[in-house]
Amino acid sequence: MNIRRLRPMTALVGAAALGLTTLTACSSDAGDGRTDGKLDVVASFYPLQFLAQRIGGSAIHVSSLTKPGVEPHDLEISPRQTADLSKAGLVVYLKGLQPSVDRAITQAEPKHVADAASYTTLEDHGTEVEGDHDHGGEAGHGDEGGHGGEGEEGHEGHAHSGDSAADPHIWLDPVRYAQVAKGVGKALEKADPDHATTYKENTTALVKELTTLDQDFRSGLKDRSSDTFITTHAAFGYLAERYGLRQEAISGLDPESEPSPARIKGLHSVAKKDKVNTVFFETLVSDRTAKTLAGDLHLRTDVLDPIEGIGDKSKGDDYIQVMRSNLKALQKALGTK
Repeated sequence: MNIRRLRPMTALVGAAALGLTTLTACSSDAGDGRTDGKLDVVASFYPLQFLAQRIGGSAIHVSSLTKPGVEPHDLEISPRQTADLSKAGLVVYLKGLQPSVDRAITQAEPKHVADAASYTTLEDHGTEVEGDHDHGGEAGHGDEGGHGGEGEEGHEGHAHSGDSAADPHIWLDPVRYAQVAKGVGKALEKADPDHATTYKENTTALVKELTTLDQDFRSGLKDRSSDTFITTHAAFGYLAERYGLRQEAISGLDPESEPSPARIKGLHSVAKKDKVNTVFFETLVSDRTAKTLAGDLHLRTDVLDPIEGIGDKSKGDDYIQVMRSNLKALQKALGTK
């Protein structure tokens, strides 16, 4: 997927400068991928930073290329950052999500790379939302999919992991996210065998926590009055698929694009037919379109967070907490008992 959104150049330059500062501070002068004896791990954005931190613990240094409050798709990598990537002990990224990161990794050729897309399966959830006929990613296969391989390095992934039609938001499905966690754990073991036992134990603990999260979503979304939710950003296709829900996105994979009149008309029909009572928006982009649609339909608005980053407006301090906030928001919107 190659999605680009228009942002002020100053924001991009600032983000690049912040990323450079973090990377430089965590790089080893010796070029062995370690600082003070700890493996230097660079994550491309928050969901992968979270996995690295939880699995690596105190055995590693973790930095993120994408700073809080910056949309991951907007990230631009400087030449200096690209050079520093070559010194990292492990780079964890999601191929196809951030084109500038993909290019930088190809140029830098770090010794150890973990591509999250290679540890699970990516699907096309339907991102064309111009007419009434498209549902922006329907559900109905809650127990299917998610049986991807567990290659140890990112370059050993599935051939379709970089497919431009593939939805990259795999972390919003706890089952797929757990598969990625296992892959990252193995990549850490390979990059730093001396701490393999620590990585195995931490991976097991995290996967157990994600399994519990999955079970809580399953039980928490039972006995609902509606399967349909409307959201600004078509980020929740995997989540919808996992739990038998139907995602209706206003603007497809790009939350800043303007929906067509046909799409708005279609959403009016969907909202009435499927008893929708909430229009969701996210924290990193404007809520204007969501609030306009909600006002027209006399519906409430709420946050459904795609967890591309943790910021001041996030309803939680980490991935697990924000996912649980998302569950509560969905329960309220879907009328669970």
